[in-house]
Amino acid sequence: MVTKDLKKRYEEDVIPALKKKFGYKNIHEVPKLVKVVVNMGVGEAVQNVKILDSAVEELSKITGQKPIVNRAKKSIATYKLRKGMPIGTSVTLRGPRMYDFLQKVMCIVLPRIRDFRGVNDRSFDGRGNYSLGLKEQALFPEIKYDDVETVKGLDISVVTTATTDEEAKALLAELGMPFRKRQTEQAA
Repeated sequence: MVTKDLKKRYEEDVIPALKKKFGYKNIHEVPKLVKVVVNMGVGEAVQNVKILDSAVEELSKITGQKPIVNRAKKSIATYKLRKGMPIGTSVTLRGPRMYDFLQKVMCIVLPRIRDFRGVNDRSFDGRGNYSLGLKEQALFPEIKYDDVETVKGLDISVVTTATTDEEAKALLAELGMPFRKRQTEQAA
């Protein structure tokens, strides 16, 4: 459980721990968070535009920032999708909002998941960035379950300055990301 502000925790606890673990000489070598991108794909918006409006409203409540509407880049006849139609919404968080959102996800949202045993530690992209998917937006305390028309999932991408996945995992683990514990030995 992360008790103090995430930014303060990064400066006081995480930087010295990572310098010691990886042997960084300069403070600027230590990986840090750059941005958090929250994306909500709404494919059903092709038939019903009101679903997109509710997605924009819910994402703005969750993140505290107005999201942009993402539009289709090309037409796909199979899905009755034309170029320029709205198909999703996303928000890019930086600075204090980024730290507040990540703290909320780690301390409030993830523990609310039923049978939660930790997030997958293999969701890194090879360049030090981490992606996490949530199946429903009602896990966030700002969303009232009675007001939800349709359950929509959302993707959270955490972009860091880390050059390897190992450094990024160490950074997120020090910040308090609850990674799943792996069983190294098999039960006999």
